[in-house]
Amino acid sequence: MKKTISLFAVLASCVAGAEMMDRPGGFKIGERMTIKPYVSLNYVYDSNADQQKHGQHVSSWEITPGFGAAYKGDNWGVDLSAFYRYTAYSRYVRSLNENSYGEDLKFYWANSAPDEKGWTLLFGEKYQKIAADDDKSENNGRGLWRDRETFLVSGAAERRFNERLHADVNANYYYLDYANRATKYANLYGWKRITVGAEAGYALSKWTDIIVAGNYMWYEQDNDKDRSGYSKYYDNSGHYSSKSKGYSVQGGIASRATERISYRALFGWTHFDYAGGVDKDDTPSYALSLNWKLSDTWNTMLLASRYYQPSERQFGTAVLVDAVSWGVAHSMIRGKLTSTLDFAYRHEDRTFSDASAYKYDEDIFSARFGLNYTLNRFITLFGRAEYQGCWFTGNAGNTDRDYDRFRGTLGFRLTY
Repeated sequence: MKKTISLFAVLASCVAGAEMMDRPGGFKIGERMTIKPYVSLNYVYDSNADQQKHGQHVSSWEITPGFGAAYKGDNWGVDLSAFYRYTAYSRYVRSLNENSYGEDLKFYWANSAPDEKGWTLLFGEKYQKIAADDDKSENNGRGLWRDRETFLVSGAAERRFNERLHADVNANYYYLDYANRATKYANLYGWKRITVGAEAGYALSKWTDIIVAGNYMWYEQDNDKDRSGYSKYYDNSGHYSSKSKGYSVQGGIASRATERISYRALFGWTHFDYAGGVDKDDTPSYALSLNWKLSDTWNTMLLASRYYQPSERQFGTAVLVDAVSWGVAHSMIRGKLTSTLDFAYRHEDRTFSDASAYKYDEDIFSARFGLNYTLNRFITLFGRAEYQGCWFTGNAGNTDRDYDRFRGTLGFRLTY
């Protein structure tokens, strides 16, 4: 559940340091295809696996085999990755052990250079199946069952009319489904979302574009769960529609082709219709990103945005999210050692809800420091230290849920 609730961009420094950490390898099939199999093994200490005020501390071992494959054509390419992960816990052995697998596919095609007249097509698809048996009720836990599937597909088509004018259309579909056990465990609520948008840009100079963008979003929360026994907490007994929609218009500037800095800063307005028009909201919106290669060994990234999404813990609830993250990566010892540091903050305002008890705010802060050491072309050693804090305000009954969490990870990765 927390994968989408807390840390959407806490990996910023890992992204920032990916170029430094990458090493040539794999084996080739012909002249255009490269395959890189790998397996990683790591140990994790978690001070609060339950993510609650008095959660249990646990240790776990995690093994992840997988592979990446890339095919490069003359003006197109395909990247594919897949993994399997097994997590075994030293405590809660039957309730927390996890089997997961997934794949990620990316495709691109272009018939001209980036700043020349022509077309570019992008397509992406990602699927994950996560089996996380979570019966913690016997250990004073929350009794959640988090088995879930996620699926994301997205695409974009850009047309460059000349060296200054360009436009694109884009769309994506996201699906999340929880395998709840309604007769025994508390429910989690999946959802599906469709977003379509368009953007136009005009180059003021070699380095800067003026951008105007807009999008339309529709989602449906999976509210068809057994809520018997809880009706006294609900204002409307789930009578509100599970479907909401909205649109956003933004404008701003973006970089074109600087050697070390790429950025994007858009500001605008979002209109949101909750539960089929039961309530409405208009709010300022923004989308910011910055990637700055400070030097050959330093890189930094900043991300920030505001958007609406349904809650995964409360049915009939729409959440207004403000999220910001910053990360920095440093390469040392001729690129063999890379350090990363990142911070992420997320504020969730449950603006609309079918139950007054759910109308509260949540603040989540995360900090992480990591080290990666390339022993040779086959072996990479890594370690991470993480902190996560979560605080609730606006509803007295939720303040007891505040918690802190510390995690430490040590492991190695074998890559051909």
